[in-house]
Amino acid sequence: MGTTWRVAAVPGEHTSVTEEALQVEIEAVLEAVNASMSTYRADSEVSRFNAAPVGEWFEVSSDFYLVLSSAMAISWQSNGAYDLTVGPLVNLWGFGPGDRTDEPPSSEAIDAVMAQVGQDKLRVDGEIYSVLKQAELYLDFSSIAKGFAVDELARVLAGAGFENYLVEIGGEMRVAGQSPRGDAWRIAIEKPEAVPGGIAQAFALEDEAVATSGDYRNFFEADGVRYSHTIDPRTGEPVAHELVSVTVVHPSCMMADAWATALTVLGAEEARIVAEAAGLAVYFIQREGDGYSESYTDAFAPYLQRTDAAN
Repeated sequence: MGTTWRVAAVPGEHTSVTEEALQVEIEAVLEAVNASMSTYRADSEVSRFNAAPVGEWFEVSSDFYLVLSSAMAISWQSNGAYDLTVGPLVNLWGFGPGDRTDEPPSSEAIDAVMAQVGQDKLRVDGEIYSVLKQAELYLDFSSIAKGFAVDELARVLAGAGFENYLVEIGGEMRVAGQSPRGDAWRIAIEKPEAVPGGIAQAFALEDEAVATSGDYRNFFEADGVRYSHTIDPRTGEPVAHELVSVTVVHPSCMMADAWATALTVLGAEEARIVAEAAGLAVYFIQREGDGYSESYTDAFAPYLQRTDAAN
């Protein structure tokens, strides 16, 4: 996945595995996720699907189908702001694995690539776990696979009898029970600044997952215009609003991961409406003049209250 992973687990009376055996099982799970969802591997399930002919059903694994169908549901709920087929646009704007650019593409180039974007061009069959693309599409699970892998590692830990643990992959995390200190796990939301390390807000979690999406480090400027790496699949262009950081708390890290991206695309006003309608716990940070302002949904408020009570 091109990132790091970390597991902190507190053994208990029901723990049934050694540290060495647990590491082997964790690495096997991560290898399985990569074998299914990594676009950096030509032989992965998603790479083989991307190379498959248009108009033919492609049988997929149950994990692949779960992630894809979950992404499609979030796309519908977010009015198309979330889309796993946005990869060609990301590459066009120079934010993919290829060469970077300091110039925006032409409108003609954007229009041409837009023909290859849209989850509405997919058909799925949950009875036979198969997917069909109705146009040349390129699926990229990078905005959801880390969260899915976190959930899978949490499943491994719970199955081994761990009741208190933290799992983190590339900043997306899930916790259970209590920290080694004997209290709730403390999670920090980073300040949206060029130099990492500052904390905008801290809160306490016990049995939830959290994911953050931001556009404050990966961008380029041309003729005085700032172009974010977050591409709106509905327009084919980088988002141009002031929302810079979105943190989502959810029982599923996979869902938190994808929702953080979707809400970042939507922008503060629309994101707040969609998040409240979906009952999501979300913390927003947006630019305001030379500084930042912060807000959160009704469902996020209890996490701050819990933190205040613990201090």
